[in-house]
Amino acid sequence: MITPKHVRLDISDAVATITLNRPERKNPLTFESYAELAAIFRAAVAEDGLRAFVVTGAGGNFCSGGDVHEIISPLLERDTKGLMEFTAMTGELVKAMRACPQPIIAAVDGVCAGAGAIIAMASDMRIATPAARTSFLFNRVGLAGCDMGACAILPRIIGQGRASELLYLGRAMTADEGLAWGFFNALHPADALATAAAALAARIAAGPGFANGMTKRMLGLEWAMGVEQAIEAEAVAQALCMTTADFRRARDAFVAKQAPVFGHN
Repeated sequence: MITPKHVRLDISDAVATITLNRPERKNPLTFESYAELAAIFRAAVAEDGLRAFVVTGAGGNFCSGGDVHEIISPLLERDTKGLMEFTAMTGELVKAMRACPQPIIAAVDGVCAGAGAIIAMASDMRIATPAARTSFLFNRVGLAGCDMGACAILPRIIGQGRASELLYLGRAMTADEGLAWGFFNALHPADALATAAAALAARIAAGPGFANGMTKRMLGLEWAMGVEQAIEAEAVAQALCMTTADFRRARDAFVAKQAPVFGHN
């Protein structure tokens, strides 16, 4: 796993916690932190001992999006080629998050805007505090809502009409709306958010790693499949999971009337 300089990475008991750590500015992203985040998730493919990620922000906010001074202003000086390089880099972060086999939990408090909202959206699960405000605010800065996969992913989470409302208006989705619409899995008090995220990640990490990775892969691949294709693909995926030691461990534990203890495969 890489050692980042622009975000904080802590690994403990098979769970990696990424903290966006510029609290004085509500944790905005820079060119460097974009690249580091993508590199972390790409490297995770080879980390067999890693079972889950938590992504969070320091100081009571999640992420305020791209830094106005370090990203937005420099972009105004770029030509089309340079702008395409930037948008490809931002999209690479979402691709890396979706390609990494470990489930990703976003723990959201306070401001969650722009690219920060995208990071939450691209995670596998999201929990939040009642103070969370999630804004896909691209149209408020003169841009389209189709940023970093938002038009593909967000409607699948909250529905086409609600996604359209957020992407056209750029308004903040409240925590209660996010919970009711299925964007958030749960809400927790601010002082309990980190504990709740760690507990959820620990539950995932205690599960069958290969099988969880396969579930994540199929959840992504089956977006583009018909039902019959999906059934066939899942038959192959499940047969592969049946070759793992975890499958045998689960059977042996059941026979012994014990809880299974899963390993790395």
